[in-house]
Amino acid sequence: MLEALDRTSSDERVERGAHRLPAPPSALRGRVVVAAVAIGAFAAAAAGQTLKAGASNSDDVAPLANSGDASAAFGVGGDSRATTIAPEVLTVAQVSDAGVEARKLTQSAQLIANRTAKLQQEAEAAAEKARVKFVRPADGVFTSGFGARWGTTHFGVDIAGKFGSPIRAVTDGVVIEAGPASGFGLWVRIQHPDGTISVYGHMDSITVREGAKVKAGDQIARMGNRGQSTGTHLHFEIWDSSGRKMNPASWLSGKGVKL
Repeated sequence: MLEALDRTSSDERVERGAHRLPAPPSALRGRVVVAAVAIGAFAAAAAGQTLKAGASNSDDVAPLANSGDASAAFGVGGDSRATTIAPEVLTVAQVSDAGVEARKLTQSAQLIANRTAKLQQEAEAAAEKARVKFVRPADGVFTSGFGARWGTTHFGVDIAGKFGSPIRAVTDGVVIEAGPASGFGLWVRIQHPDGTISVYGHMDSITVREGAKVKAGDQIARMGNRGQSTGTHLHFEIWDSSGRKMNPASWLSGKGVKL
């Protein structure tokens, strides 16, 4: 019975492996490997010869290794030829000369200074044009005119006002005398551009010095009662360039000033 079982197992193993091919002998396997290696070597040699022939006969392939054009690149797409890209031209910043820049800045500053000076001159000219050139010498009441008075000649006009109130230059000029004077107590004399001299007397104090340049309306003294005076007032005279005494009221009226 054991023999029967062994035969049965052996038969089943035979039946299950009946579809498999028997393994080739080892000698045959070695020959197959050698043949495959030989076929591969032959194919590689043939491919190398083909590439070499194609490289020598084709004018469309540019050698990259020896190319002097650093911008060469491989073509993309159906065109097998290499595409040449032109080098980009970069703008090089120019270095400025420091001396030239300094001169430009100096010229600009000079132009600005000239323009500013011109504007200032124009403003000063406009202000000078608009400035009042003649004024009343003092605030107060006109009390006495030019001419005969009390048996003598009164060579000026009198303006009574508040003690210490300002006495002003009637127009532009230069102070030629400022100090004590007989009969006037204190006086100031101013010479004007046309040679005319204006005289101010009986003031309490003087606020300018000899040689000072004054403009119309500048304060030169304070009203007082010094010298031969009957009260606080300003005695005002006008002398022409030859020293002749004129009527101050008429002279001022001709300048647009009313006493």
